Amino acid sequence: MRKALLALAATAGLVMAGEQFAMSDADRAMYAEMLEANPAEIMLEEGGEKLAELCGGVAGLAKYLGVSEDDLPKYIAGFPRYVEKLGAVVQLDQVMQVMMKENGHAPFKLSSKEMFAMLAYVKSLANEEKINIDVNADEHIKAAYVLGKEVFETKRGGRGLACLSCHSSDVIGSVLRTQPLPDLGKQVSGGTWPAYRMTKSSLRTLQRRFQGCMNNALLAVIPIGSKEMVALEVYVTNMAKGGEIAIPGLKR
Repeated sequence: MRKALLALAATAGLVMAGEQFAMSDADRAMYAEMLEANPAEIMLEEGGEKLAELCGGVAGLAKYLGVSEDDLPKYIAGFPRYVEKLGAVVQLDQVMQVMMKENGHAPFKLSSKEMFAMLAYVKSLANEEKINIDVNADEHIKAAYVLGKEVFETKRGGRGLACLSCHSSDVIGSVLRTQPLPDLGKQVSGGTWPAYRMTKSSLRTLQRRFQGCMNNALLAVIPIGSKEMVALEVYVTNMAKGGEIAIPGLKR
């Protein structure tokens, strides 16, 4: 794995360095300031307004999912999950797409800023809940987990890289392009996205972040909402099972 990572650094003209170079003093100061006032908070408000307008708000979402409003936060903490109405393992943005259509509205694209905001708002309803995804709940989620593991570990592209190339235990903590390579479980990636990315000045979802990684590694980019992308989110979210949800996250 380390050999593959070094190959990526060499072919892309990247630099491996000590952790002290991972963030400048100016970036650290900005990060500390944004922790107190995350710019994405206003985007969550917009997402809540869209949910109320297009999906009947929190009450409408709970009813559609077949749970009480009191139980909704805990239920949200189990996504992605198999939703019988949709006949597939899905993330919450896909549920809201279907709700919009059934309510007579043109659904937002999964890659749109409006949908990012709606997903962030809905996931924030589960803040302080523990991630409780159950990859053994049914045959559908079991299959999604297996597929997600395959996507995570399969080498692709001209550089022969996989998600595992940068997130295996033997390279975690190394610095690539000024950023330490994280342990996705300990970082609670499944519970801290959607997040505001400082370097992009925008709110991003976990699947959008996956796409960014794929693009940087010169891999064919998997579409948001595809069976493979949802499965990858299932796999990565399971790494953080038991971690606390905190939306919106703040990422460099």
